[in-house]
Amino acid sequence: MTTSVVDRGAAARPAQTPRRAGRAASRPGRRRTVLAGWGFLAPFAILFAFCFLIPIGVSIYQSFFRGVASGGGLYGGGELVNQFVGFENYVHYATSSAFWAGMGRVFLFGIVQVPLMILSALGLALLLDSASVRRVAGFRLGYFLPYAVPGVVAALIWTYMYNPQFSPINQVLGLFGGHIDFFAPNIILWSMANMTTWTFTGYNMLIFLAALQSIPHELYEAARMEGASEWTIVWAIKVPLVRNAMLLAVLLSIIGTVQLFNEPTVLQAVNPWMGADYTPMMMAYNTMMGGLSPSGDGPASAISILMALIAGVLAVGYALLQKKAD
Repeated sequence: MTTSVVDRGAAARPAQTPRRAGRAASRPGRRRTVLAGWGFLAPFAILFAFCFLIPIGVSIYQSFFRGVASGGGLYGGGELVNQFVGFENYVHYATSSAFWAGMGRVFLFGIVQVPLMILSALGLALLLDSASVRRVAGFRLGYFLPYAVPGVVAALIWTYMYNPQFSPINQVLGLFGGHIDFFAPNIILWSMANMTTWTFTGYNMLIFLAALQSIPHELYEAARMEGASEWTIVWAIKVPLVRNAMLLAVLLSIIGTVQLFNEPTVLQAVNPWMGADYTPMMMAYNTMMGGLSPSGDGPASAISILMALIAGVLAVGYALLQKKAD
């Protein structure tokens, strides 16, 4: 009697399909695969947390504090202690004329320097990708070499090149009766733009060259068989297919421009009229080091967070414009 009940129950259950049986059998294997994936991801996740997430979190936390004298009163007194001030640091710099004057210089710098640098890098990459250039590796290394020079060292080199007394550029111009004051208030921004372009054009050229060399050469051969000239291949095939690389280069350039620091800091050492807040990054550094008031980690962190927000808005805005244009 018992046997017949078991048999009827087994007969009532639907038969397990081969596909479902295969899934059940491979479930432990999938679990091991998932665990292995998390194991490979763990080193990156830990480094990412320590190098990016935790510093950003600490910076945001500090931006709500400001050092105040422990003595209190009208004239303060006593040691500085961190006091929670809410959004006061953000309001101070969001309404600061010095902060927006520095940001305006950075905007003007970027509007001129970034397109000039990107177009120069693209032109060099197209030249090296053409069949007319031999020994590409030597040219590639030569163009990239300025990027290998530390930023401060490059700024010192160009400071010497711009020096009114020793400038070799002015010595050559002097042969033709010319002279340029590279440290003049209305020129010094473009002197910095030249320094930045010299440093980063080779770096962006490598990005474009890698994108060009990933294009299948069958496209070029098909275009030539259709009678297309080399210029037509450049404008109809090469340039459109490196747009993603161009988007990456421009986004990196926007972020780097907002953080402009090495060049103005070195030039400010020989041109004190520039002030300690010539760019927002200089303002953040000198605020943290006590050169500007209010000073301390909190106000400096607030400046950094504002700069990051502005850079993010500019980068997203450009990405949306690029997507709309495509």
